[in-house]
Amino acid sequence: MAVAFLVPLLTAVLLSAVFLNPDNPQATAAAFFAGMGIASWLIGWRRYGLPGLGLRGRRPLYASIGFAALGWIVFLLFRFIFVRVVGFGPADSTRSFIFLLLFEAFAVQLWAYGLLFRVLADWRGPLAAAVGSGVIFGAIAYLLFQESFFGDLTSLLYFILWGVFYGVIRLRTGSILGSVVIQAMHSFTAWVVMPPQTPPVVSEVQTLYLAAGIAYLIFIWRLWPKEEADYRV
Repeated sequence: MAVAFLVPLLTAVLLSAVFLNPDNPQATAAAFFAGMGIASWLIGWRRYGLPGLGLRGRRPLYASIGFAALGWIVFLLFRFIFVRVVGFGPADSTRSFIFLLLFEAFAVQLWAYGLLFRVLADWRGPLAAAVGSGVIFGAIAYLLFQESFFGDLTSLLYFILWGVFYGVIRLRTGSILGSVVIQAMHSFTAWVVMPPQTPPVVSEVQTLYLAAGIAYLIFIWRLWPKEEADYRV
């Protein structure tokens, strides 16, 4: 457990220090997330194999896309309702999407729902793995993701519920690939295509996170496995 938790974090810190660029915080963040993802890939591939890390296609992939897309659609609807659209993002936003897909989504999920999920499942069982990996994902998102605008309790609860929602999807489908793609689309459409005003209005974002968090709670309740046959570790 200590190796799975600490080695990717230490690798991430080391790479971000090596590639530290005060003039380009996104490059430093990319190095951090890349270190986390590379270390998780190497440790997890050797111990569990790629399917064991949740890198599964076909039916697991389609199922995870379907479940994660529910959260994306609801969040995007609430984004329209509660946060004012002040314009649309730049046409040349390919770099932002690649960053969101490869670093904020794939690298972080590979660590949380790939490596840590499997370690927690072996240690405390699949349900603890779904919740524990979700809390860890939520904490990383709250601390480091670009869309974490405010350091308040509402934001923290939102990111944790988002993480547990993805953790339950990982448990039910056995795949992280669908939620990786949807997470990138989720952040891209909500915060890059439709950027909020700068700085964002606190009350608007808090209302959005509160409404989305309630929706995620409902999805978690509906997806929560009823019997062991529902587990896809």
